[in-house]
Amino acid sequence: MLKKKLIQVTLVLLLVLFSFYYTNKTVEIIREADPLMKQIKQESEKHTTTAKNAKIEGNKIIPGLNGEQVDYEESYKRMKQYGSYNESLTVFKETSPTISIEDTYDKFIISGNEEKKEIALVFPIYNSTDPKKIIQILNQEDTKATFFMDGLWLENNLALVKNMNKHELEILNYNNRYEEIYFSSALQYLNNVTGNKGQYCYADYDNKEVIELCSKLALHTITPTIKVSNAPYQEVKEKLQNASIISLPITTTTEIELQTVINYIKSRGYNLVTLKKLLSENLDK
Repeated sequence: MLKKKLIQVTLVLLLVLFSFYYTNKTVEIIREADPLMKQIKQESEKHTTTAKNAKIEGNKIIPGLNGEQVDYEESYKRMKQYGSYNESLTVFKETSPTISIEDTYDKFIISGNEEKKEIALVFPIYNSTDPKKIIQILNQEDTKATFFMDGLWLENNLALVKNMNKHELEILNYNNRYEEIYFSSALQYLNNVTGNKGQYCYADYDNKEVIELCSKLALHTITPTIKVSNAPYQEVKEKLQNASIISLPITTTTEIELQTVINYIKSRGYNLVTLKKLLSENLDK
């Protein structure tokens, strides 16, 4: 009796599933045959842009850029409600590059995608560094930056770190060392303090020790496009280019010239953004 009941229930379920599948298939066939859907697909060609792969040269990489194509289903829903084809109701979706920085950790990122009219300012913080004046200038100029902090400095300056929440915070090293146990601990500590997970490592040059550790921890390693030494304004003026990562030392000279540097970059039509924004392969909307 129980076996017979189980067979009956199974047959009913199979009938429901088949009915559901058949209904969906019928709706899909009708939708695809609709002149509106055909027009959406026909017009979509002029809206399609191909994703651009990340550029790799040796041990260096530059982010790619997502492409864009028409989302047929969503566009069809909107235009069906409207009653006819209307280009302004077209819905788009991004497509990813075949070669992306997303899962590439063993290369040094040397800039953002050159099509981006954006610049990222980066400030390394060592144990003896006092970044308060730099932070004050950035906040006054409504400019975001990325700070790479020594883990020991982080532990000793919690109050200041909590007031740096407008900016992007990353771990530089731990007491000038790159030992996994200390570096990982500093990353976790940063996460506990700020609620944000570290994403990047910093290297002034092609540092094998840094990239091996950071690659193991699934962190991207950046090297600056422009590494300022002692003349911030002059060096930035001479070398500025699209999607630059500009590393600035926290010194008295930088404090004096930072506002001028920011104003110059903005006057050239660039947006100042965090590393995360600069290195994103998403399209700017």
